[in-house]
Amino acid sequence: MKKLLLATVSLTLLTSFAMAEEKAFPAKLSAQAVLPANTVIDAPADAPDALKSAAKFTTPDRKRATGAVPGMDGIHPTGLSMPFKGQAVQGFSGIKTMKDGSFWSLSDNGFGTKLNSVDAMLMLHHLTFDWTGGKVERQETIFLSDPNRIAPFPIAMEGAEKRYLTGSDFDLESIQPTDDGFWLGEEFGPYLLKVNRKGELMAAYPTMVDGKPVMSPDNAMLTLPSDPSKPLPPYNLRRSNGFEGLAMSKDGSRLYALLEGPLYLGDGKFEQVDGQNALRVIEFDTAAKAWTGRSWFYPLSAGGTNIGDFNMIDDTTAMVIERDGGEGTADKACADPARPQADCFEKPARHKRIYKIEFSDANVGKPVRKIGYIDLMNIADPDGKAKQGSVNGVYTMPFVTIENVDVVDATHIIVGNDNNLPFSVGRRVDANDDNEFVILDVADFLTAK
Repeated sequence: MKKLLLATVSLTLLTSFAMAEEKAFPAKLSAQAVLPANTVIDAPADAPDALKSAAKFTTPDRKRATGAVPGMDGIHPTGLSMPFKGQAVQGFSGIKTMKDGSFWSLSDNGFGTKLNSVDAMLMLHHLTFDWTGGKVERQETIFLSDPNRIAPFPIAMEGAEKRYLTGSDFDLESIQPTDDGFWLGEEFGPYLLKVNRKGELMAAYPTMVDGKPVMSPDNAMLTLPSDPSKPLPPYNLRRSNGFEGLAMSKDGSRLYALLEGPLYLGDGKFEQVDGQNALRVIEFDTAAKAWTGRSWFYPLSAGGTNIGDFNMIDDTTAMVIERDGGEGTADKACADPARPQADCFEKPARHKRIYKIEFSDANVGKPVRKIGYIDLMNIADPDGKAKQGSVNGVYTMPFVTIENVDVVDATHIIVGNDNNLPFSVGRRVDANDDNEFVILDVADFLTAK
């Protein structure tokens, strides 16, 4: 009887945990601002001529004229064309709220890979929002460079007089401003980067977990053996699974870098918790400038495949965007997903959530606790605040990548998408997604225990 009682208690605890993990909290749209997809700015005057235009490497023919190559999302035309005259302000992939009400964000590597982003400049953006007018206002853009030769490999602009960094060098995905610059999480290494307020690279820290290096196939330090019969160099992370999220403790003493995908264990197995892929949250000491050796596991939910952003709420709780790989709404789903058509979505968005999690000294080396979530496909808009995206009083974010979240105040958060210019359609079947930022009223979510 005692064993039966213990088993019943254990089952009850597990059931209670599962219920708590999957608890949905309401979200109400308070405001929206939109930056049009086709927003292009000039490269700096001292940039090499090769950087005065972008997206020249997205096709084998690099001699094509500006705008000669149509952007496509699979079989869907996005309505934009490449190459661009100038640098595209796109791919917002990480955001941080500042005390004065402004925000810092960043553009990711450019056009998706190291090879096609050689001419995509890496940029940080200081943003404000006209919530009444629904506009994104770019106050400042910082172009990153490596004048001190900090990168542990030759950069794309190695021989240029001004050594600007591009999406062939690093894939920036997350940002934490400091008094003297910015900490940046990136995916290719993955590396933790530090740049100063001029955008100059000051440090690039390789990733370590459990005393072992973490490397993706895009790590520039990996080299193939000269003999094809010899073993390939080891790497333990899928492509594009580096640091998608980077949070900072409230006192600034710790960074928490969150991988987008699970570490590979060998024999076809990846790190998991209770049968679900689990991602590492890795701690970095900002004073010692070193990984502490401590980490936590973030288990993906049943419908989740990747994370999008990560920021602290307080000392022990944080928000994580978790998503699937779908885009578009179910009402425009293709009748037969195996036969996709240009006028429908073959894989509509389903799992687009923001989870509140808890982790602390008490559970180092263990899974974080998922407290509950907000469903980004079901945001109440009773007051018609949305400039676009609401139907019958419900606003949705049916984007393949949603990569910006942070706390604004005690009851509100900001959320934004990465529009993968010019390769992503989710709002419409025939037009590249704009960059949408929204303020959500989520008081119950932020105070949930």
